Amino acid sequence: MAGKVHVKKGDTVYIISGKNKGKKGKVLEVIPKEGKIIVEGVNIATKHVKPTRELQQGGIIHQEAPFYSSKAMVFCTKCNKPTRIGRKILEDGTKVRTCKKCGEVLDK
Repeated sequence: MAGKVHVKKGDTVYIISGKNKGKKGKVLEVIPKEGKIIVEGVNIATKHVKPTRELQQGGIIHQEAPFYSSKAMVFCTKCNKPTRIGRKILEDGTKVRTCKKCGEVLDK
């Protein structure tokens, strides 16, 4: 399932399904080859880590795990709602992403 992902690194997203439904967070990483994203504070997984040279003390750490991008919608800060993305070409020829609900430009 290689291809495009509708969100970018740094976007604020709203989770629409799964155990984290209703949470908001910032996209930390996008994995387009798998169609997955990693969101700050969402889908926390417990990982057991052995001591290494970098990590002197081993133990249990909690970190964000990737999940499918289709479970997240871009969150518009102007209308304060999750929204789909529209595309618009400005007068100077640049392509921007826009909010389908209020028309606000999402790319800064």
